[in-house]
Amino acid sequence: MQREEYAAAAHRIETHVLRFLRAFEDIQDTLHFGKIPAAQARLRDALGDFFDHDVPPFVALAPPPDRAAGHTAMTAALTHMQNASRAFLDGKAGPTFGSAFVASRFSLCRGLDVLYAERAHFPTVSDYWAPRDAPAHELLPDRPADDLTVDVGMLHRPAGDAHAEYSLYVPESYTPDREWPLIVCLHGGYGRGDDYIWTWLRPARSRGYIVLSPKSRGPTWSVLRPPVDIASIRTMFDTVCTEYAIDRGRVYLSGLSDGGTFTYLLGLDQADLFAGIAPIAGELSPAADGMLRQKQGLQLPIHVVHGVHDFIFPVTSVRSSNELLQHIGYRLTYTELPDWSHSLTHTINETLVLPWFESLGGNPAD
Repeated sequence: MQREEYAAAAHRIETHVLRFLRAFEDIQDTLHFGKIPAAQARLRDALGDFFDHDVPPFVALAPPPDRAAGHTAMTAALTHMQNASRAFLDGKAGPTFGSAFVASRFSLCRGLDVLYAERAHFPTVSDYWAPRDAPAHELLPDRPADDLTVDVGMLHRPAGDAHAEYSLYVPESYTPDREWPLIVCLHGGYGRGDDYIWTWLRPARSRGYIVLSPKSRGPTWSVLRPPVDIASIRTMFDTVCTEYAIDRGRVYLSGLSDGGTFTYLLGLDQADLFAGIAPIAGELSPAADGMLRQKQGLQLPIHVVHGVHDFIFPVTSVRSSNELLQHIGYRLTYTELPDWSHSLTHTINETLVLPWFESLGGNPAD
């Protein structure tokens, strides 16, 4: 096949993929479980007949030899993205849609894994992981791999005796010559670390943060027995700190939904580790009562982010727990989102949580 002809076809596919990723992210960030048909209609409009009309002819192409690896990777990624779209579009509105959403998300993230690992082949798609006002070619350059003795990029690590599986993002510009800030991010109920970490990839890559995204020991976090997951996360954290140059005064914690609930528990229990915590769409569990009575972590800055239309943890309950924290004397910041329900947090992480982390400076315990 003519090189120019293949390059043009590949560019068209990349452009469609970039548009799909951005549209699907926005749908996931603004999803309202009471308005599922409208979200599905938005995805259908964004897709058009892409997977039926554009993808099969591209997959059937015979690429030039130097484009073969990229073609194979893109073909695999397109399969994962089509599976993600089907799961989302076939989900029935109502209580069972959560399962469809989780299945869709996991398929999408498998596609992201493939695309990100092979992003050198996909210059157009690579803009997805750059800030909107800074295309990928303007980011800090990757360091040559032979300059490092540790792995960088998106890493997925298996469970061990003392910890669950976890994902780790280390910026490709990493150098051990300086210390790097770290964000610990906790997935929602029935989620996984290798899913939720993608909501932090773009700001972490552009701003130079290492991200640790643990998997809970069980289907969700051990809210009723906090030490189970606290010990697991602490083991992961200590391991990362032995491998990489971490700025221990700039370690931050955030989580979504059940991960937001566990952010309170982990943050207060291990307050000396964190410069600030940001629970998103979670609740202050009764399991924290003992720590609150002892005013544990009283100097730890806390930024609560919650949507007015949250259907899992009602905003009235969150307002009440905020009043309790303020009455006790905790350093509380509260952002209430008038149009948000209970969904993913790419935009929230990028525009609310990370700027707040950066406003804090170092650990108040230092």
